[in-house]
Amino acid sequence: MSKKLRIGALASGGGTNLQAIIDRCQDGSLPAEIVLVISNNQDAGALERASKAGIPVACIDHRSYASREEFDHRVVSALQNAKVDLVILAGFMRIISEIFVEAFPNRIMNIHPALLPAFPGLHVQRKALEYGVRISGCTVHFVDTGTDTGPIIIQAAVPVLDSDTEATLSARILEQEHQIYPRAIQLFAEGRLRVSGRRVCIDPPDDWCPQSLANPAIC
Repeated sequence: MSKKLRIGALASGGGTNLQAIIDRCQDGSLPAEIVLVISNNQDAGALERASKAGIPVACIDHRSYASREEFDHRVVSALQNAKVDLVILAGFMRIISEIFVEAFPNRIMNIHPALLPAFPGLHVQRKALEYGVRISGCTVHFVDTGTDTGPIIIQAAVPVLDSDTEATLSARILEQEHQIYPRAIQLFAEGRLRVSGRRVCIDPPDDWCPQSLANPAIC
């Protein structure tokens, strides 16, 4: 793209993934700019991170709306007014409705701390440890109307150690999230993503892998 990709971000919590994307935008390695950050939580750390970076913010409390659809209409309107090209969910703790998906078809991304389709939803590292998996990881996917069911863009695998706790596994996965989310956005900004059914095709094919993985073959 000759112009910078305009990103609208939705977050409910601390915003570490948001910060990773802000950093990449600011250092020029990601041809994009975040033009609006919206949270449904006025105390979200993501709002503070965005404000420090000079990014416009808005708090839209879902509890002020009678239905999920009314809330989504309000958020969609704010994003459309900001003329965003891509919506990213960065720890946004709301399931979005069909209204939202239809407004931005194949233009909403989410990061999930598991190798989808395994372990959708919440508390996924706990579930992975309880199940006894040997490899976990994280996934960036386009958002559809299901819960973590949209077409997969990029994944990174993280070995599960015998000594792992939910906290230690979560921390190692988070390191990979901070790498693959900006990369997925970069591929979108470069016009290299094409959705065909459930597959996301990358053209030309991508051989990138997170640098901090000890074994690139599992990427």
